[in-house]
This record gives sequence, structure tokens and C-alpha cells, in this order.
Amino acid sequence: MSFGANSGTDFKTMRGRDFPAIRQFTVFLENRVGQLLEVVKRFEGTGIRIVALSISDAAECAFVRFVVSDPDRGRDILERSGLTIIESDLVGVELPDGPQPLLRVCTALLQAELNIIQAYPLLSRPHGEPAVALMVDNIESAQETLAGKGFRMLTEGDLIDREGLQD
Repeated sequence: MSFGANSGTDFKTMRGRDFPAIRQFTVFLENRVGQLLEVVKRFEGTGIRIVALSISDAAECAFVRFVVSDPDRGRDILERSGLTIIESDLVGVELPDGPQPLLRVCTALLQAELNIIQAYPLLSRPHGEPAVALMVDNIESAQETLAGKGFRMLTEGDLIDREGLQD
């Protein structure tokens, strides 16, 4: 099984996980004009890009979900800002060429009896191909299933802004 650009790397993380996942941060914001801008501005000048974004709006608050190019530094910025955050793991998968690539991903997960809880596109294309971030009910099984079906899995290393590192 090969995962992303760092396939020769041991994926053991500080959280004790043994697989290449993409971290998502959920931030709770007051439902007022300008709140999203205030959070996005916190990344200005840091070299960290927001590579995926999803907003769920409710009457009193909004849940903003981010994937950033450098999750360790991104978490630090969000925590120092005093924001309440939740960290979750997602599956990153490139969509294959051909008609209905998302149908192929969903079919593979259905065959393995895996549920997709959240899904949204990645704004960056690490290898020039469209990709999605998926929250599933069993991440290890989803990664094994998708990799076994020939899908290219993305890791946090694939999301690093290589151009930003040269500044």
C-alpha cells in the first residue's frame, strides 16, 4: 500500500495513530458578520494556507472546518487566538480520471460498509488532480479499502506549501 509523496515514511504520529490522515480543525464562531475573516486573517503572513474549508451555519453560531497546509503550526495559531477547536482525522483521496470519479469513491466505501459523515473538496491540488477530504466512521478501514482499489491517498505531507517554504 502506497500513500502520497512520503510513502517511505513511518506514519506513527504523536496521537499514536499509525496511518497517514489529514487533520481537520473545527472552530466555533459567533454567527456575526466578519467572524470568518478574523479567523482567516490569523494565517496571513505565516506561510500556512487553508486547503479546505466547510461552514455549517446555525442560528447562534457557525461551525467552520479547516484543513491547513501545516496542521501543527495551524493548531498553535488557532489555540493562541483563544478559539475553541476540535481536531479530527480525515481521509484525503485524489479523484481518478474518467467519468463520475466521486461515484467510484462512494461505491468503494459502500462495498466496505463504510459511512461518509462529511465530505468537501480540497482547494489545493497536491499532484495536479482534484481531491476530496472525507470524514468516515472507520478511517483505517476506509484508507485500506480505497488504497486497495487503487486510489491515491493524500497525507499531510502532500498539503505542505512547497512554494511558501522557499520564502
